[in-house]
Amino acid sequence: MINRRNWQGWVLVGPALLVTLVLFAAPMVMVILTSLYRRTGGTTNRTLSLDNYLRLATDATIHQALLNSLEVVGLTVIFSTLVAYPLAYIIAFRVPAKWQALVLLLTVVPFWTSYVVRSYSWLLVLAKNGVINQTLQSWNLIGEPLTLANTRFATVLAFVHFFVMVSTLTIYASLRQIPRNLPLAARDLGASPFYVFARVTLPLSIPGVTVGAFLTFVLAIGDYITPQIVGGGNELLLPQLLMLQVSRRGDFPLAAAMALVLLVIVAAVYAVSAKNLTLERKR
Repeated sequence: MINRRNWQGWVLVGPALLVTLVLFAAPMVMVILTSLYRRTGGTTNRTLSLDNYLRLATDATIHQALLNSLEVVGLTVIFSTLVAYPLAYIIAFRVPAKWQALVLLLTVVPFWTSYVVRSYSWLLVLAKNGVINQTLQSWNLIGEPLTLANTRFATVLAFVHFFVMVSTLTIYASLRQIPRNLPLAARDLGASPFYVFARVTLPLSIPGVTVGAFLTFVLAIGDYITPQIVGGGNELLLPQLLMLQVSRRGDFPLAAAMALVLLVIVAAVYAVSAKNLTLERKR
């Protein structure tokens, strides 16, 4: 009976395990091995070495690209959270319950638009002859067009627009799980609305904030399209530098090492956020 149960278990788990091995484990092993090769003289030397990682540790261009990526993503996470929290709070506590699903649906609608289309739309809005500059000039508020597109500001603004809904949904879900009697009890005990928010609502919603911030970080840290289109490639981020290694130099080993660095960064952020992420799963 025990052997039969084990056999049945392997039959049930087998397809998922096979998919995981073929689509995740095997590609990951290939990337790790590739990162240990070297690109020399236009060919790939398959002798295993740590040269690519030594270059990552010493190359100033790579360091600057990594720093740019972390700064842009950090700003994106901060501003996305600052925009998402009030929006989620209003939907959760100010919008009537029967209308909340519709409001959430309307907030998610922009996600149904193509990612590339949204990027070019922002480029049209922020360009020197775009909507913002033309409007300001028509109102005689500026004499010369402002440089908005092809800047870090444009990249962060587009990122916030693209990913703010992720934080909104996670924060909303966290706020809706707060028992309504807790804020009411605090008010009955004489707490002011601000005190209730600062000592009851905000602390209990931190897991949702953390989940939203983590998802935003993961989505933004590896994004290549938005910085390339909206940012104009004027500021080199690590995903762009990675793509340059593949498309122009054919240096797949160095690109693989960069990809693993991004993976380690995401894993490190997850480790820092793990406590709150675990709390959110348990609620």
